[in-house]
Amino acid sequence: MEKSKFLTSLVVLILLLSCVNATMSGPKRPKTRKHFVLVHGACHGAWSWYKTMASIKTTGHKVTALDLAGAGVNPRQVFQIPHLSDYFRPLMEFMASLPADEKVILVGYSLGGFAISKAMESFPEKILVAIFVTALMPGPILDAATIFNESSSGAIFKLDNRLTFDNGLANPPTTFIFGPKYLASYLYPLSPIQDWALATTLVRPIYFHSLDEISKEIVLSNKNYGSVRRAYIVAAEDKILKKEFQQLMIEKNPPDQVEKILGSDHMPMMSKPRQLFTLLMRIANK
Repeated sequence: MEKSKFLTSLVVLILLLSCVNATMSGPKRPKTRKHFVLVHGACHGAWSWYKTMASIKTTGHKVTALDLAGAGVNPRQVFQIPHLSDYFRPLMEFMASLPADEKVILVGYSLGGFAISKAMESFPEKILVAIFVTALMPGPILDAATIFNESSSGAIFKLDNRLTFDNGLANPPTTFIFGPKYLASYLYPLSPIQDWALATTLVRPIYFHSLDEISKEIVLSNKNYGSVRRAYIVAAEDKILKKEFQQLMIEKNPPDQVEKILGSDHMPMMSKPRQLFTLLMRIANK
C-alpha cells in the first residue's frame, strides 16, 4: 500500500516537474524556425522594435534587431560616420557573418529601407524575403537620392528638429535629430504616449549624407537586388511618408506583395504592433 502511494506520488511529482520545465523553457520552436532581422529608421535604434521582438520570440522564431552605426547603443558618435557605408556597416558585417546556408527575413523601417536595399544587393543569396515597413524603397530604376530628396524636402526644418551646420548655413546641414514636438506631431501621433516619451530620451543624431553620396552608395541591379522577393507594408495614416508617396514608390518599383495597416502612424511597431506582427508572419510564411 505504502509502495503504491509512493509510486503515485512519484508519478505526480514527475508530471509537475514536466509542466514546470515546459513553462520555464519558453515557447516551443516551430517546425520551420525563421530568423527575422529588424533594421530601424533615422535617429532611432534597435530599441524601437521592442514590441515586435517580444511577439516574434513568443512564437519561437529567432529575431535580431540591429543598431546601425551611431544609433541606439552603438558606441560610434555621429561625427565618426561621415560616409553612408559607415552607417550601414553593422548590417553588412552581420550579413557577412551568417552561415552560407542561412536565409533571413530582412525588415527595414523608414530610412532603414536604404540599409536593407544595400544588403539585398550585396547578399541576395542570404535573404528569404525583404520587407519594407513604411520605408524608402529604391530600385534599379528608382534612384535612392531622388526618393530621399522628395521624402525629406522641407520636413527636417519643421518645429523643433535640431540641425548642425558645420559648413555654414548656406550649405546642407551636417547632422540632424528629431525634436520632441516633431516626434509627437509627425512620427508618434497615434502611438501610446509612453512610446513617444521613450523616443524623446533615446533618439540620437544622424549624419546628413549628401544626395551625391547616396546615389554612389546605393546602386541596385536586377541581378542581385531584383532577385530577392520583396514586400511593402503601407502605414495608412503616416505623416512622414504619406500614403500617396508610398504608393508612388510601389508603382515605380513594384514589390511582390503589398499589405496595409489602417490607423497606423509612421511608427506601426508602436501604434499597431499586433497588426504589424501578423503581417510580418504572413509574409514570412507565404
